[in-house]
Amino acid sequence: MKIHPLITTTPALADLCERLSKADFITVDTEFMRENTYWPELCLVQIADDKEAAAIDPLAPGLDLAPLLELLVDNEDVLKVFHAGGQDVEIIYNLTGRTPHPIFDTQIAMMAISQSEQIGYSNLVESWLGFTVDKGARFTDWSRRPLTERQIEYAIGDVTHLSKIFPRMLKRLIKTGRGEWLDAEMEKLADPENYRSDPQAVWQKIRAPSRNPAVLGRLKAIAAWRETEAMDKNIPRGRIMRDETLADIASHPPREQHELAKVRGLSAGWKDNDIGRRLMQAIADAKPMSDAELPPRAPRGAPLGKEGALVADLLKLLLKIRSREIDIAARLLARSDDLEALAAGQRKGLPILEGWRFDQFGRDALELVEGKLAFAVVKGKLKMAHIDAIAGGNDDDAEPEADEDAILLTTDSDQDDGGDGRNWDDVQAPESGAD
Repeated sequence: MKIHPLITTTPALADLCERLSKADFITVDTEFMRENTYWPELCLVQIADDKEAAAIDPLAPGLDLAPLLELLVDNEDVLKVFHAGGQDVEIIYNLTGRTPHPIFDTQIAMMAISQSEQIGYSNLVESWLGFTVDKGARFTDWSRRPLTERQIEYAIGDVTHLSKIFPRMLKRLIKTGRGEWLDAEMEKLADPENYRSDPQAVWQKIRAPSRNPAVLGRLKAIAAWRETEAMDKNIPRGRIMRDETLADIASHPPREQHELAKVRGLSAGWKDNDIGRRLMQAIADAKPMSDAELPPRAPRGAPLGKEGALVADLLKLLLKIRSREIDIAARLLARSDDLEALAAGQRKGLPILEGWRFDQFGRDALELVEGKLAFAVVKGKLKMAHIDAIAGGNDDDAEPEADEDAILLTTDSDQDDGGDGRNWDDVQAPESGAD
């Protein structure tokens, strides 16, 4: 693979992007700094296909990133491959108002072909290529110039290694027939709504001090004001005001600006400066939150009740077994919230009851909740038991009954102990849709 010198001019970047525009896929990574800013500062872009790779210096004087951005957001013929690419996509969105498309994330893909929940880049390389990545330059200051040869070599390695891994990963996905499972996940990653900064929505990320409409109205107004201040000044929102201070002011708003000097977490200078005046205006303009905006009331006590919680535990056990059987990350197959909702009786709007998730897991989960499926412990081994098979144990077409010492776990308390003796680790459950 040809490794180009650091690209610092627009003509060199345009030539590179022209060649890459004809590739089937490109691998992309970025280096950035955001410790002292609201908006991440792009410091380096690395890009490669299977023939060439380069690092691009966006801080180089006079460099126009337009050819690169056009390749990333306008060219629908080239697949853009990232690893854990959420923050990289965010940077591209901030620059263009659009996201790379089509897109592929190797961290997400690993969840479909292994039980890795969030595999790191170094572990990915070691798993697929068999060597350890040098992490020495990982935490350097990427904004400082000039960049060292070690920094550039480290950065380019991120995309050259990925360009070797992706084709192999794609073959594995094609072989297992799981590529379609990832379509929706990749579209979520490319959804611009994930990266749009909306000051009016940030209050939802702050722990609400109460459900009082007036308090929540102030919380929303102050949070929006803080977000706007941080964006305008390009500093982290916590530098303006910490969440705890914001929630405290929403609950106990000062009547006069001079009282801000007594608020813990605020500078005494706010008692008579411009930022203090803007905060007081935001408080004065706040309106009580409408019923439609109020967050859902948190349930008291165990949300599922004792029996529901036990059912949820059985579903989590089923998920664990199923994910091991088909070698997939449990997190990709189902979320705990979905399992608890299913245990509580919800049947609509759950991802596990739709598409491939229903075929691979949801059907069995639903049968377990409805008392049609059970776990049987037979001679120390966990096996699956279908209740209809137990009931028809004498039928020639029925599956064999469990041993006499079997212990049956089912959501239907009226069923007798027993089991069909099938080993979940060795045999797929009927109608599970597994490969």
